[in-house]
Amino acid sequence: MSRFAEPWAEPTGLTAILIAVPELAAFTDRWRSVSYSSARPQLPLSALIPPHVTVLVPWVQDPSPEDVQRLTEAVADVAPFELSFRSAGQFPNGTTWLLPEPYDEVLALVNAVLFAFPECPPYGGEHLDPHPHLTISSSDRGGPAVVAEAEEALAAAPPPSVRLDDLTIWREGEDSVWQLIGSVPLGA
Repeated sequence: MSRFAEPWAEPTGLTAILIAVPELAAFTDRWRSVSYSSARPQLPLSALIPPHVTVLVPWVQDPSPEDVQRLTEAVADVAPFELSFRSAGQFPNGTTWLLPEPYDEVLALVNAVLFAFPECPPYGGEHLDPHPHLTISSSDRGGPAVVAEAEEALAAAPPPSVRLDDLTIWREGEDSVWQLIGSVPLGA
């Protein structure tokens, strides 16, 4: 039996489509640098991948030019917009997150990509109803105390807004660290 709780999370060179927000690392690393994924316990979240909102994982194993074109076409009608993070919450398992705003626009963007790639169910079919978020603490380190701490930090000095003008494409390396392999513009 696999040691991974989610079968889709086996380290097999996964690819993902993300809203990468490395500009938030200074804000989120206080939690992400001490939080570990149960699927990748050897490195903290901050070392595995930059802060991000997942759009689709796993994506196609080896993205072809046609896959990238299909992704480009899926987001061609989505105009770039300002993205902010002003509130925190948690899932029932304790995973703590920041909510991307404007939420409805982010959700529409995620759904446009999911519609374009029906053969790639989000999280391997584990979570078919997307709830876009930026994970700041995994389930073993999250919970109400982290939510309260994050809410306090957001009230004192919220992270900067960022201009969302592209989606990024990532591949997980053999060392479990994700590498940027491409991007597609919004509104192209």
